[in-house]
Amino acid sequence: MRSFGSDNNSGVHPLMLQAIIDANRNHTIGYGDDDWTREAEKAVKRLIGKEDIEPLFVFNGTGANITALQACTLPFHHIICASTAHIAVDECGAPTKFTGCALKEIVTSDGKLTPEMVRPLLHGFGVEHHSQPKVIAISQTTEMGTAYTPREIKLLADLAHEHGMYLFVDGTRMANACAFLNVSVKEMTVDCGVDIFTFGGTKNGLMVGEVLVP
Repeated sequence: MRSFGSDNNSGVHPLMLQAIIDANRNHTIGYGDDDWTREAEKAVKRLIGKEDIEPLFVFNGTGANITALQACTLPFHHIICASTAHIAVDECGAPTKFTGCALKEIVTSDGKLTPEMVRPLLHGFGVEHHSQPKVIAISQTTEMGTAYTPREIKLLADLAHEHGMYLFVDGTRMANACAFLNVSVKEMTVDCGVDIFTFGGTKNGLMVGEVLVP
């Protein structure tokens, strides 16, 4: 039986299981100092066409999102996202707790943000009584099953950068968007001006894990 309730319900891809078996044949140094981690880092760099990065491997999507948002913010900032975003709905308040930032949610019928939706929230900069806008956070694909085009992402990145902000992409299902739009991860992120993003493993055939790309 197949379940479409969640991609977490599916099994692990056979190639992933075989890779685990292959890695289990010998002893190796733990805590990220092993050859397998080095190879994984190289693979991520090839994926996005950049060498001057240090990918971070984490347990799950929530952990990846929180780590990314913490890296971009201080507790007096706030994060702008869709009301359907995973960070707003399905992470049990963890982003707010661990960043100290408020989430400013925008109601949207398709899960996607546009510059026109975000722009009214870009105020209060430098006002000591207000939390400061610092991150626009989007999901690719969205929790509604829609996908941003590279142009739509670039428009949001440009808006963020105009105001000294960051664009963060929760890419736990980015592979689906790349396949749907027939574009590469590089075209979806680096070429659009994305500042920091996650790339899903658990939703993409792995047993566990996500990668955070700063």
